[in-house]
Amino acid sequence: MSSDADLPDVVPDSVRYAAWVVFAQAAALGVITVVLLVLGVVHSSQRLWAALAIVGFALLGSLICYLCARGLLALRPTARSPIVLLELLALPVGFSLGVQAGRPLAGVPVLVSALAVLALLFTPTARAALDRTL
Repeated sequence: MSSDADLPDVVPDSVRYAAWVVFAQAAALGVITVVLLVLGVVHSSQRLWAALAIVGFALLGSLICYLCARGLLALRPTARSPIVLLELLALPVGFSLGVQAGRPLAGVPVLVSALAVLALLFTPTARAALDRTL
């Protein structure tokens, strides 16, 4: 069982930078959520429920990113796994958007931010800070 005395006082720079990139991803997903909501309501869609479901998933993704970034700043080891999974899922999305679909303005930021977070979370200092017994 860990106590407050076991916790490090300072968050390593690599973890802090990774958390801020994930915060930026959460903010971007939040903006996308608002845009999708407006488009779903303004365009009188025959399938409003489907548009609202997509908005719900975008909102859920934004919330998960935000909570995991906060967990990283608190040096909670349980925050790393969901972030790694989301970033690994973002890699093919960024590649297909940026390269295959020919939309580099949409795909490159996704790809670069995912690679940056993965690289930052697997630095030795980040691993040492986040690899501890619960």
